[in-house]
Amino acid sequence: MSNLSELLPAGGAAKEFEPVASGTLPNGQAVVLKSNGQVEVVSETTIAADIPAGTAANFVSSAETYYVDCAFDPNTANKFVIAYRRNTSPYYGRGVVGTISGNSISFGTEYVFHTGTSGNMQCAFDPNTAGKFVITYLDASNSYHGMAVVGTISGTDISFNTKYAFNAGNTDNPTLAFNPSVAGQFVVVYKDEANSDQGTAIIGTISGTSISFGSEAVFDTSTISRRMSPAFDANTSNKLVITYSDNGNSFHGTAIVGTVSGTSLSFGTAAVFNAANTNSIHASFDPNTAGKFVITYRDDGNSYVGTAIIGIISGTSISFGSEAIFHSAQVSENATCAFDPINANQIIVCYANGPSNNTQSAKMGTVSGTTISFGSENTIISGNVSDLTFSMSHIDVGKFVVAYKNGGSNSSAIICKASYKTTNAADFVGITAEAITSGATGVVVPQGGVATNLSSLTIGSNYYVQSDGTVSTVSTSPAVNIGKAISATSLILKG
Repeated sequence: MSNLSELLPAGGAAKEFEPVASGTLPNGQAVVLKSNGQVEVVSETTIAADIPAGTAANFVSSAETYYVDCAFDPNTANKFVIAYRRNTSPYYGRGVVGTISGNSISFGTEYVFHTGTSGNMQCAFDPNTAGKFVITYLDASNSYHGMAVVGTISGTDISFNTKYAFNAGNTDNPTLAFNPSVAGQFVVVYKDEANSDQGTAIIGTISGTSISFGSEAVFDTSTISRRMSPAFDANTSNKLVITYSDNGNSFHGTAIVGTVSGTSLSFGTAAVFNAANTNSIHASFDPNTAGKFVITYRDDGNSYVGTAIIGIISGTSISFGSEAIFHSAQVSENATCAFDPINANQIIVCYANGPSNNTQSAKMGTVSGTTISFGSENTIISGNVSDLTFSMSHIDVGKFVVAYKNGGSNSSAIICKASYKTTNAADFVGITAEAITSGATGVVVPQGGVATNLSSLTIGSNYYVQSDGTVSTVSTSPAVNIGKAISATSLILKG
C-alpha cells in the first residue's frame, strides 16, 4: 500500500446516497440539498443594486453644514457616526450617531467635540474596538493646529474626551486611517504648512480615551496639494499606502508605500499613477488580496473625467494597471471609493457629476487582476447638494450610507445598497459520483464520505467549494471548506 487512498473500498466512496437531481448534474459536481429533498448545483445569484434604498433623513435641519464625513462602526451592526461643523456661529465641531433599521435612518443627539471654530473633519473607527472612533480636525481658533479626539458610542450617545495636537502648527487637510494589525493605532496624513507645505504623517495610539503620538515623518519634501488619502493593507501587517497630488511635480497623482514599526514610519520611493494634474484622490485596499488597492481620482489633465486604477505593492514598490474611466464627463472634487468589505472583487465609487454638483451618483466596478470594468450609473440624489461622503457596512452585505449637505437648508444621510452576489454554497451536501440527468436518481457522496472521481488535486491541501460551484484551494469568503485531498483524485469530505 503506497497511499491512504488504497484503503478505500473497490468502487470508490465509503458513503453514498441516491437523491433526485434538480437540473442536469455533471460527474464530480458539488451539490446542495433543497428543501424538497432534491439536489442541485452550487451556484450564485446576483442581487441588483438598490440606490437609493431608503428615504433621506436629516442629521441637521434648518442649518448649513461643512466638512461632512461619516464612518460605519465595523464591529457594531447598523451604527455609524457623522462628523461636521454647523455653518452658523458658533462654528463648533460636532458628531452624531446614526442608527439603521432596514432602509431607514434615525439620529441621536448631536454632541460637540470642540468648542471653537473647527474645520476639515475626518472620522474613522478602530476596527479592533467596538464603539471607538477618532475625529481629526483643524482648530481654526488656535492657528489651525492639527487636532484629534477619541469618541466612544453608547447606544445613540457619544462621549468625547481630551483633545490632542498631532501638529502644533498651521496644518491643512488632515486625513486618517486605522491600522488593522495593531489595536488602537492609526495614522494621520496632512500638509504641514508650518514646515514648507511638506507631506507629513504621524502615528497615533489610543489608550483608553487618551491619544499619544510618535514622531512626524515626511513622505514628500516638496509642496503637496490638499488631496491626500492614506489606506492600510488588512492582509499585510503594518503596511499602508498614501496617495496624493504632488505640487512639486506638476500636480501629478502619486502614491508611496509606508511601513509602520512601533510608532515610527518609513517610506519607499514615490510612484506616479497619473502623469497629469490630478485631484479628488482616494484609495482603498482589497480586503481579500494582499498588496492590491484601488485609487479613484479626477483626471484634470483629461477633461476632469472620473478615473480609477489598480495598484500592486511589492515590498515598498508600486506598479499600476491600466486606467479605467468611471465617468466620462467632469466630476466634482469629492469623488470617493471603497472596496466592498464583503462582496469580493467589487468596488463602489460615489461622486458628483460636473462642476455644479447637482447629481450625486454611484457606480459599481468589478476588479479582475489589475483591470476594472464599471456597470451603469445610479443616481443617489439630485439637487443642490455637496460635501458627499460615504461609508460601507462591514456586516450587512452591499449596504452603504451616504451623507451630504443639502443646499443651505439641512444636511442628510441616506441608505444605498450595491449589487452583490449571493450563493447557496453554505448548503453544500456532497459531490456527485456520476452524471445525473435532471429528474433522475443518481449517486452522491455526502459529507463524511470520500469522493474519488476528481482530478489534479494536491495531496494534503484543503479544498473549498466556490460560489460558482467549482472546487479549489481558494479560501476567500464565501467559499466553504469541504475537505482535504488524500490523492490526486480523492477528497475526504468534512462531516
